[in-house]
Amino acid sequence: MNWLSLLGLEAFVARWRANVIEGAIAAEDRLELARLEWLDQKQRLQQLLVLLIAVTGLTVVTLVLVSIAILVQFWDTPHRVMVAWVVAGVWLVAWCAAIIKLVSVARSTGSGFALTRRELSQDWRDIKERL
Repeated sequence: MNWLSLLGLEAFVARWRANVIEGAIAAEDRLELARLEWLDQKQRLQQLLVLLIAVTGLTVVTLVLVSIAILVQFWDTPHRVMVAWVVAGVWLVAWCAAIIKLVSVARSTGSGFALTRRELSQDWRDIKERL
């Protein structure tokens, strides 16, 4: 004897079962989306790190060599001290620009998982509307 049929709850249970299955499929899709976005974000961060190391190394070597060349050029002149301070000032300006750019890039990398967050917020709105 089927008690759910007798009590008229069979349609209600079937609806709930369908909603649970649909929710499980949706959760699985969201997890897959988050996994794909994580792989994409991880790849971008790895590329960023490798390029950052390469550019930093090459920049330091280049700027040191240019600074030494400028100081050597003016070593036997009376402007030697002024040129040293100008080179130091240029280094300071370059350092400030690099810090500003680093902060800008660090803020822009915080936008990871935008698709997952948008999808989850849409799901949450849909759930609230149904309730």
